[in-house]
Amino acid sequence: MTAALLSTAEELHARVRHGRRAVVMTMGALHEGHATLIRTARELAGPGGEVVVTVFVNPLQFGAGEDLDRYPRTLEADLKLAEQAGADVVFAPSVDEVYPGGEPQVRVSAGPMGARLEGASRPGHFDGVLTVVAKLLHLSRPDVALFGQKDAQQLALIRRMVRDLNFGIEIVGVPTVREEDGLALSSRNRYLSPDERRTALALSRALFAGRDRHAAQEALRARAREVPSTRARAEALSAIGESRAAADAHAVATAAPGGPAAVRAAARQVLDEAVRLDPPLQLDYLALVDPSDFTEIGDGFTGEAVLAVAARVGTTRLIDNLPLTFGSLGAAS
Repeated sequence: MTAALLSTAEELHARVRHGRRAVVMTMGALHEGHATLIRTARELAGPGGEVVVTVFVNPLQFGAGEDLDRYPRTLEADLKLAEQAGADVVFAPSVDEVYPGGEPQVRVSAGPMGARLEGASRPGHFDGVLTVVAKLLHLSRPDVALFGQKDAQQLALIRRMVRDLNFGIEIVGVPTVREEDGLALSSRNRYLSPDERRTALALSRALFAGRDRHAAQEALRARAREVPSTRARAEALSAIGESRAAADAHAVATAAPGGPAAVRAAARQVLDEAVRLDPPLQLDYLALVDPSDFTEIGDGFTGEAVLAVAARVGTTRLIDNLPLTFGSLGAAS
């Protein structure tokens, strides 16, 4: 299948539409993570629908000293990958097409949630993200838009914007795609030297350590609930060697630090060790938050949460996260 390369909204609007239109928004430099988004969009649009991939490096979301000028532009390769993944259209507008009056005077405000974590580290970033997403949604007129869960705070804010401002568009989050060593796929990974890449692996290792601590904790608590409540049952179990295991599980589950604090501590230990590597990891934040507003969760929290980390290795800033579920067995990966 050959994807049409369009550069104006007029060209896109002139296309005859059949079925659902699914849009994947990117800043180009496409990789397997984007391909996964496009393939998922193809499934949602169906054989009679249309998949549009936008490629636009948005200047509004880059702050002073960030990598707007060196951000990779690889449109020819992007078009090929998009075609192979199932896109019908690659919409690659110019800055003048998206912002015809120059830098917009009216923008979408990300509000309090946009000032936390990534927003605190990159003031104004999410205002720029939401403004361009709103513009591209209007320009592409989709039924459904897909975004990666790697940018968890961005995804949460887009969902909130679409709901609060009545866009009437379905927003779908697609799980993070990782390389074999665990590093989350990102267009910025190409900036890492071999030594920097080894240090950068601490981000995913920290998240996995927090996830594993949480899973072990939940398993121990479940095992503790099975501890015999009567002496007769304990004596019966001891005959087949289970009483010690039950007692150990009960002791660990009740005595060891648990809950969100334990998850944070397990992840923090990995990051603290990475600070001493060469080159060192420069931690920006580690947070365990409620995805509805990105505030830190407390010890009694139950429900879905996000363990998120951001750090700089050399001159490259990376982010990653994992979803976790508190109050039920196991952890989502």
